[in-house]
Amino acid sequence: MGMGKAGFYYPGADRLLHPPPLLSLIVLITFSSRVQIGLSQTPQCHIQKCTMDFVSLTSHLSPALDDFDTEFCKALRAYSACTQRTAKSCRGNLVFHSAVLGISDLMTQRNCSKDGPTSSTQPEATVEPCNYHNRHHSPKPGGENTRPTYLFCGLFGDPHLRTFKDHFQTCKVEGAWPLIDNNYLSVQVTNVPVVPGSSATATNKITIIFKPYQDCTDQKVYQAVTDDLPAAFVDGSVSGGEGDVRSLWVVEKGAGRHVEIQAGYMGVTVIVRQQGRYLTLAVRMPEELAQAYDETQDLQLCVNGCPTAERIDQDGLLPLPPPALGLQHQQSHPPRAPPRGGFTRQSAMARCQEQLQVKDIYFHSCVFDLLTTGDVNFTSAAYHALKDMETLHPKRERWHIFPRANSCPSPAPFVHHLLLLILITAMLL
Repeated sequence: MGMGKAGFYYPGADRLLHPPPLLSLIVLITFSSRVQIGLSQTPQCHIQKCTMDFVSLTSHLSPALDDFDTEFCKALRAYSACTQRTAKSCRGNLVFHSAVLGISDLMTQRNCSKDGPTSSTQPEATVEPCNYHNRHHSPKPGGENTRPTYLFCGLFGDPHLRTFKDHFQTCKVEGAWPLIDNNYLSVQVTNVPVVPGSSATATNKITIIFKPYQDCTDQKVYQAVTDDLPAAFVDGSVSGGEGDVRSLWVVEKGAGRHVEIQAGYMGVTVIVRQQGRYLTLAVRMPEELAQAYDETQDLQLCVNGCPTAERIDQDGLLPLPPPALGLQHQQSHPPRAPPRGGFTRQSAMARCQEQLQVKDIYFHSCVFDLLTTGDVNFTSAAYHALKDMETLHPKRERWHIFPRANSCPSPAPFVHHLLLLILITAMLL
């Protein structure tokens, strides 16, 4: 990975695709269909219709949803049933056989049973007013159904900000700052200096306000500070809504270390973690709600990034600090002690690579944090920030942001080999 003399460069436009099995299956089917043009195509083979129905049934699903596995397996069984109905007319069709193999692999990976309920491409038009997903995925008059666009924002480390626009910045922003402030949700973070001699700060307090929404929920406030990551809102409740309506709820994933908040009525998921002495945050929300604010709410770090005067990086260039201003330690709550030697650039890179194999912005941020603080807990913070982003970010192709030296990377080996295999197979038909 390219590293300048002054540090690392990571403009937000540089991406690389690492395809999941589902994406590989779609690439396989799409490419194969093009290769077969002019060969032995079967007009009656409707495998592409089966594939498009499957994509439609799963495009809204996220691993963050409680019923993800159930809904994904239902969609796979519907996909499998569709291929069986068109099997006779698709005999000898490469696309068809590729799809059948892909379905089998995905069912095995997800532990899906072959027997069970299947998804319907024409669901009942029952709208739940306190379920954002249901409101926006129910059939509309005339069959029109526009799916909402989701955005992601994350904050971790010293601190590193990933905005709704996938711009990546390292900022000072000491004190209280608004990450999000719109008509539905407010998120404020408080950052404190990490070590003497550095302008870097880290988050020790997060306040989240879920504003009242129709009959779905009253206002709910969640607040976390260092060593106090509660599994409830400030008023002691763990959910919003009345009766059987479960429109807003808090789930403790790791005692005192990991909390997730689901706001089903507006399609928002928030993940809060504590790593060492500091907190991290990840948010996924619909674009239409994120843009619901007026000119008095323009100071939102997730929307507009950090003010220029608060940036540590310089137009994407992150200057590496001198080695180890802070402490090198292993405990989550180390005692205060004088500096006793920290990381060199090489040892910081080696430590970060133990958990972050891909040398993207999360890796480079980890190196910066270790050289700034010497605190190995920032390695875990970068790792979990990456994992939370992978869970919540709606577009896999935008997960990884790389230094400019890699702005034109060669295709991922998996995709390259897959396409080569398809081409060879087609030539032999």
